[in-house]
Amino acid sequence: MKAAVLHQYDEKLAGPEWVVYQDVPDPKIVKPNDVIVRIGGAGVCRTDLHIVEGLWRGHADVTLPYILGHENAGWVAEVGKGVEGVKVGDKVIIHPLVTNGYCLACRRGNDMHAENSSFPGVNVNGGYAEYLLTNERALIKLPDNLEPKAVAPYTDAGLTAYRAAKKAASHLLPGEYVVVVGAGGLGHIGIQALSALCAAEIIVVDRSDAALELSRNMGAHHTVKADEGWDDEILALTGGHGAEAVIDFVGEGDAVEKSLAATRNQGSYYIVGYGGKVEVPTIDMITTEKRIIGCLVGTFPELVELMALAERGLVKLDTREYKLSDANQALQDLHHGIFTGRAVLVP
Repeated sequence: MKAAVLHQYDEKLAGPEWVVYQDVPDPKIVKPNDVIVRIGGAGVCRTDLHIVEGLWRGHADVTLPYILGHENAGWVAEVGKGVEGVKVGDKVIIHPLVTNGYCLACRRGNDMHAENSSFPGVNVNGGYAEYLLTNERALIKLPDNLEPKAVAPYTDAGLTAYRAAKKAASHLLPGEYVVVVGAGGLGHIGIQALSALCAAEIIVVDRSDAALELSRNMGAHHTVKADEGWDDEILALTGGHGAEAVIDFVGEGDAVEKSLAATRNQGSYYIVGYGGKVEVPTIDMITTEKRIIGCLVGTFPELVELMALAERGLVKLDTREYKLSDANQALQDLHHGIFTGRAVLVP
């Protein structure tokens, strides 16, 4: 089969090409619950750029070369002898983590902290390819009105944004405020999820006028340009107190400091983007009682919930399609901010 393969890291993202479009062996069924999916769409994620940079070294046990791509959807092509829940030809979206279901975290539905798991596209071969090996437990059948290439980015970008929005929505009340920092590939999904899940006023911060316009079309009540004093503008919008929840889809540069400044005392700061550092004096943590909460992708049930929102049209993806052979162009365009939504590779 054809695949886009990472052979070496590029710590400065300076090279013109980061993956090689080449022939690789087809995946093989090994375990009774294994499933091979013919890829209909593979999302291109900023995490892929971080992998190219080598940022995940030490966090994922991987040996180069291997195939990127952790946001995947398609059609069942082959099943192991123990598979009962899906059949060849079924249209599916793939939860990004492959787990066995036996550990305590799995039994509690906490997939992302499973003791025995693999993460296609992060620590094993992923979906920048014509076919992907996963297992039955990771698959969700798609409804008739959703196509694989239209929903693939939901499996990480959408799921991560939904999980953060769901956490925030659990305590947000009418008359309160939530700030979304970064209205790009994840943020534009988070805005829609917040709009569907809660009645708080949504404030969106971004440096792109196009992203702010997109956010207004997707449910934002207020938009703020991410200039030097955007945290002060948040304080002004919230009566000087800050927002009850701030969801940071950037996680680097001055976004961390300003997001914390825009969080109300006893409010919650949710970190989704990464690359920066959180540095807070302990006395400030005590006197403000602010909560700092990390968000790691999401669970299988949360992906089911997100697909229910997508089926009803309450959450929609802004996507740009690329051929699988153009994976380098898609990665370069993401790196240089050419588009505001999500890129999808189509074999």
